Amino acid sequence: MMTRLIVLTVVSFSFLFHSCNHTTNKDKTTPTYTNINASHSFKKGKVVYEDFCVSCHLPNGEGVPKIFPPLANSDYLMNKRIESIKAIKYGLSGEIEVNGETYNSVMLSQGLSDSEIADVMNYITNSWGNKNTSLITEEEVSKIEP
Repeated sequence: MMTRLIVLTVVSFSFLFHSCNHTTNKDKTTPTYTNINASHSFKKGKVVYEDFCVSCHLPNGEGVPKIFPPLANSDYLMNKRIESIKAIKYGLSGEIEVNGETYNSVMLSQGLSDSEIADVMNYITNSWGNKNTSLITEEEVSKIEP
């Protein structure tokens, strides 16, 4: 009988300790699944940016005045999500206005996968003064048509 009571007490304390520990972990600022995905996407997006975008939009995202629009603090990028994704996916030609300046260059399709487009969009919409709280997903990119 005493052994049974001891086992029951140990099990009860173990359960209580585990519950308290679990609650304590929730109270701490720990990365969520979404934050882990975002961080991974930003890292992959930075690599894509450095491979495909940096020659025109430059390392700081400021672009080239009158030729290649800035991505840094870009009203177009932040307010025209679908158009921005389309530009990367299918290319872009014709006039656009970015931060009050008109640009009329040609951007060719970069031949990126939907996943790479999502990652680079997540990187550039969270760099150089841009802040996007809604991650772009591969699924979202796949649904966008010309």
